Amino acid sequence: MAGGIILALIGSACSPNDHSINKIKTLGEIVVLTRNAPTTYYEGRDGLAGLEYDMVTAFAAHLGVKARFVIKDGAVDMLGALMRGEADMAAAGLTRTGRRSTNFLFGPSYQSVTQQIVCRRGGPSPKFVEDLEGVEIMVTKGSSYAERLQVLQMVFSQLQWRETDAMDTEQLLEMVWEKKLECAVADSNIIEISRRYFPELVVSFDLAEPEPLAWAMPLQSKALQQAVEKWYASFKQSGELDKLISRYYGYVELFDFVDTRAFNRRIGTILPRYLNTFQLAAEKHGLDWTLLASQAYQESQWHKDAKSPTGVKGIMMLTLPTAKDLAVENRLDPEQSIYGGAKYLARILRSLPDEIAEPDRTWIALAAYNVGMGHIRDAMELARSMEHNPHIWSDLAEVLPLLSKKRYYRSLKHGYARGWEPVRYVNRIRYYQDILERASMSGEDAIQPSWRKITS
Repeated sequence: MAGGIILALIGSACSPNDHSINKIKTLGEIVVLTRNAPTTYYEGRDGLAGLEYDMVTAFAAHLGVKARFVIKDGAVDMLGALMRGEADMAAAGLTRTGRRSTNFLFGPSYQSVTQQIVCRRGGPSPKFVEDLEGVEIMVTKGSSYAERLQVLQMVFSQLQWRETDAMDTEQLLEMVWEKKLECAVADSNIIEISRRYFPELVVSFDLAEPEPLAWAMPLQSKALQQAVEKWYASFKQSGELDKLISRYYGYVELFDFVDTRAFNRRIGTILPRYLNTFQLAAEKHGLDWTLLASQAYQESQWHKDAKSPTGVKGIMMLTLPTAKDLAVENRLDPEQSIYGGAKYLARILRSLPDEIAEPDRTWIALAAYNVGMGHIRDAMELARSMEHNPHIWSDLAEVLPLLSKKRYYRSLKHGYARGWEPVRYVNRIRYYQDILERASMSGEDAIQPSWRKITS
């Protein structure tokens, strides 16, 4: 009898509509709804990734449970499933709107975004809401964009749009880029990411004031909401949130239409000549070929005869002393240069302190390739004195520009350095690598068609 009562109590505590912390800990997992997108949750070269994937995983570890992600197509499916008690929360770049707040609890805001009208170069160029009359617009069904347009329609009665549940926002932006749709509405962070792949996208104007992104929970999940708030306060204070924001968005502000379009074009015209060499050199030295190729592009734009006034030469722009040390006889020989650059970068990676974890290890190694290991050690020393973490790239990136200021560099062993250059260098390589990874995601056999599509 007692056993039956206990089982009944457990069954009651774990009922589908019970989203308490006790239930989550009893089951040993927290069920999270999300969507497959570059701003939230996706499979990268090193496994699952995404800002919200990393945050949820950290929260789950804090609770001592595992996170189980369930992929949904869009906000309507996600919030409907959450309301039916199919998950504990939704973490998917959801905007906390007034309408949604009446049906769900929300955690603290971790990022602010702005809804924007986005069109394509050469197409419609509206500047104000009244200019949208007659412009073909499509948004995802049940999205915060649809909510905003409905509010605006009360004032601008001629405003029209279509809603779809067959495509997500990223797909709609691709349609705009392909000239199959005139304009769309998207959050600023999604646009920032998408313009790297579709550089002809143009932001026409902001459709609303900045809005907060937050995790959504059922109305009965007050205990879970409080747990999220408590965890988030310490997560943010520790600097972990800033570290993740830097990882996923620290380089998107580099967008340059001409440069991005040129890079996408050269992926299909120049890179194929050296692709095999990049792959073999990277494999030999334990590197990712997309990283090596992206670094080479930053160095020389993949020009084998590249030279600088300071005497560095070749695809990997090696100095003469470095080339001699690496046994590179001809810096203008593409194969010798690529293998030499890969060997040099791998050597730097091995020389870094064991405490530096990936991906920071790679970013710091790239900075050392650019500015020299001596200046990196100086920056680490300066970071410690300023109570920054010298083993985290985002902290080191704040300190490096100070190496150009006398009040800082005069007390350092290696003196003055143009410290902003390695920061820009690393960020641009990250930017190029992200584009290149997307181009090669379909596998080697599909690389060329993928590139032709991007550069059309």
